[in-house]
Amino acid sequence: MQLYNIKDHSEKVSFAQAVRQGLGRHQGLFFPSEITPMDDIDGLLALPFVERSQKILRHLIGSDEMPGLEEAVASAFSFGAPPVVRISDQVSSLELFHGPTLAFKDFGARFMARCLEQIAGDRKITILTATSGDTGAAVAHAFFGLKNINVCVLYPKGKVSPLQEKLFCTLGGNIRTVAVRGTFDDCQALVKEAFDDEEVRTGIGLNSANSINISRLLAQVCYYFEAVAALPAEQRKSVVFSVPSGNFGDVTAGLIAKALGLRVKRFVISTNVNDTVPRYLKTRVWDPHETVPTLSNAMDVSRPNNWPRVEELFKVKGWDLGDLASGMRTDEETKAAMRKILADTKYVSEPHGAIAWSVLQDFLEKGDQGIFLETAAPAKFKSVVDEILGTDIDLPEALASRAGLPLLSDEMDPDWKELRAYLLRNEA
Repeated sequence: MQLYNIKDHSEKVSFAQAVRQGLGRHQGLFFPSEITPMDDIDGLLALPFVERSQKILRHLIGSDEMPGLEEAVASAFSFGAPPVVRISDQVSSLELFHGPTLAFKDFGARFMARCLEQIAGDRKITILTATSGDTGAAVAHAFFGLKNINVCVLYPKGKVSPLQEKLFCTLGGNIRTVAVRGTFDDCQALVKEAFDDEEVRTGIGLNSANSINISRLLAQVCYYFEAVAALPAEQRKSVVFSVPSGNFGDVTAGLIAKALGLRVKRFVISTNVNDTVPRYLKTRVWDPHETVPTLSNAMDVSRPNNWPRVEELFKVKGWDLGDLASGMRTDEETKAAMRKILADTKYVSEPHGAIAWSVLQDFLEKGDQGIFLETAAPAKFKSVVDEILGTDIDLPEALASRAGLPLLSDEMDPDWKELRAYLLRNEA
């Protein structure tokens, strides 16, 4: 598999190089030089989840790289296929929260960890990643205890749910966590500065496990095929996906699935009030506002890192950005959506999924089958969900076992010099 740097097309790398580097020159994202459609999509949809995923990822990565790819996929996805839950005649939920850290990020983070194990060998690697909630836990657990790999997770202090924080800030060992006094965008900016610093990048073997890393992104392609495969054959002709969107890795993965030949009628981009992309699609003016904290904290992103990949894919395929549907919901509208889902369908949704469900309603036509992505377990937002819905959600063991543990995080301002010293001191 060959990939190129979107900002500098002269920089071309293999899949292994892209996984090792994370970012290219000038903070450019790597993008596949070619995405060829797969043959016999119906036959592919008839396969079990893991076997289908192995074929999809082998097709994307190619036969000349990652000889242990099939084993890596089987290990990464060992927790099973994501359930597709029918909640009404026209709408289903793709539940992506049945992995070890109860969020969709488990798919990408675990696959990336298996890839790096094979690719890195004995070379020392430091994973630096920013999280608005779920990425931190998925990455920390995927890489916990791995030889020669250290992890540093940056997150905005006070802007992730307490249970999210407990999942990734209580591990210790090769996992370091830093509460940054700022926003998620500040955390992302610090990660990008680190990659621009040659001494830091080479000195600690810097890598990133955000969805900017191509291995994470490609792993997420697989569950879109699973969502369609779970539908009866006669309902696969007009599928509409509604994707709760923050950093836009999930939308990018879905669009790659479409480029591979998966039949999708429409993608709906669903955001909270941090709605840079929905506004851009209407006006074609890129105008990020200051990030606003919301109930759907994983979507509190005003400068989504993966959006350049979306635009690149549309340009390469000759698609029209106008075909993307989009919408946003305020916190009050999110609460109303959560209550309406429960009242109408008896389905308990957390804020991110509720936004996707609500925006989906605006774009469903007769004969469509809508699928919204439920990206995290409602229990990860227990206090919020219980207050809004009047429920008392049980904590899954993954959360209950960590809820009483002390936080092991360091704390700092969003200052690159401070973080630079911290990385060189602790990760070298």
